[in-house]
Parts: sequence; C-alpha cells; structure tokens
Amino acid sequence: MEISINNLKKTFGKTIAVNIDEFKSAGNEIIGLVGNNGAGKTTLLSLISGLANPTEGMVLVDGTDLSERDRYRFRSHDIGVIFQSFNLLPNLTVAENIILSMDASGKSFDKPKKAIVEELLKQVHLPKEYANERILHLSGGEQQRVVITRALSYGPSIIVADEPTGNLDPATQDDIMGIFRMLAHDEHRCVIIVTHSPEVAKTSDEVFELAPIRRRR
Repeated sequence: MEISINNLKKTFGKTIAVNIDEFKSAGNEIIGLVGNNGAGKTTLLSLISGLANPTEGMVLVDGTDLSERDRYRFRSHDIGVIFQSFNLLPNLTVAENIILSMDASGKSFDKPKKAIVEELLKQVHLPKEYANERILHLSGGEQQRVVITRALSYGPSIIVADEPTGNLDPATQDDIMGIFRMLAHDEHRCVIIVTHSPEVAKTSDEVFELAPIRRRR
C-alpha cells in the first residue's frame, strides 16, 4: 500500500501540531520520522493510522482519502500499530495476547491461529515455545518482539511504530531494526518508525524530519 500526504495540518486550539506539505511512502522501505520533542511525530502516526482526523488536508492510502474509508477495517486489516507502551495483557500468555488481535480483525485464516503465532514468533527471533509464556515472565526486548508479532498477526501491509527501540540495549535495537528491514525489503511492507535514535535513523531508507510545533497568531 502507498501512503501519501498533501497539505496536512492538525491543530489543537491555536497550536499547530502537524503541518506537512508533502510526504509519500510506496512501501519496500523504512521511513524514519525524526524531530525534537513536541514536533508532532506521534500525532502524525495517529493521523496515518486513522486514530485522528486532520484539521486540513488529507492522508491518502492507495490514492483514497483515509477519511472516506472504513477506518475500523483499515486499522484491523491494513495497518499494524506498535505503540510506545506495549499495551500487553500481563496475565495472558503470548499467544493469547496475539490471538486477541487476530480475533478483533475479523479475518479468516488458512491455518490454526496458534500455528500462525508460532511461525511469527520465529520471524521475530523468539522460540515457538514462547507462545505459552506469560507476558510477566518476559524481558523488555522479548515483549517488544511480541508487540511486533501482534502487529503482524493479521497480515497488514503497513507497519507504524512509535519509538520501538527506545528502551532497548544496542544489540537488541540492532536486531529489532533487522526485523523491520526484513518486513520492508523482503516482504514489501511500508514501515514508518518514529525515533529519537541517530542509529535507527541511519539504518532507515529515508528520513523525514518534522518541524517544531508552533502557535498560530
């Protein structure tokens, strides 16, 4: 799927949170969104994922204004969102957390959901046996991999991630970025990552810098 933005603006009162003339991603690449604190990076992700409406302009998905699409279906079928907080249910197993998203999508799957979970865990470098582990038993890096698996579980074409490596050690950060590169370059997905990390920005295919938020007069 292709995402493009034309003359997009999001305001809160007199504060202009996002003001972008043009932005485009055709997939097969990682785009790093960078900018100072308060530059509107997370707000932009909310607009791209259909969680918020622009004040002006539009987000186009394959040439169609997102506001004209069934946004619930878009969020549950076409886009996987990786939030800065993991939002995993601690008392459930890894598989149970992931299958909740698969159920919410309403999609039909060609094999048992537990088998899909085990395949995806391998893709994010976790043993399939982790499907039965409870979230409370996992490290931060392992939980981040589960969050990525959850976002992939219903086969979205677009992955957006808000600081997915923010609390990880350098080795785990490199491995997580390797997973994102595989998703973009080998599986031809559109991957958009908000980051403060210069290392993550350097390994992105393109970097898009947001200007600081400003107030209208």
